[in-house]
Amino acid sequence: MKTLTIRWQRLVNESGQTCTRCADTGSTVENAYNKLKKSLVELGIEVELKKEILDFSIFTDDPLQSNRIWIAGRPLEEWIGASVGKTQCCDACGESECRTISIDQKTFEIIPEEMIIQAGLLAAAELLKNGFQDK
Repeated sequence: MKTLTIRWQRLVNESGQTCTRCADTGSTVENAYNKLKKSLVELGIEVELKKEILDFSIFTDDPLQSNRIWIAGRPLEEWIGASVGKTQCCDACGESECRTISIDQKTFEIIPEEMIIQAGLLAAAELLKNGFQDK
């Protein structure tokens, strides 16, 4: 069985808190993961979700690393033709400008479930394509 990995990282401060944007994206990542896992098992693809924590020192050096998602080793934005931006955040992030994703002239602070599913399906199609090319 082939494996499709979804990796999501976000800032978690010393008090164990994250910002609303990351917390809400965490829910959409979890929902997308569950739907992809259920859908792709019939195609022989196992889906795994890895959640990683950024500490404040890494976040301070590069705030755009928080709320970042990779699908099959590639950034989400590459799969769906989106661009990365930044907007003022809140809570745990302090005064930092945090990651956004823009596509079709719309900007998202919370990464929608549909974007993650779309990227997952594109990655799954690539896994399947590579599988039949080997035979």
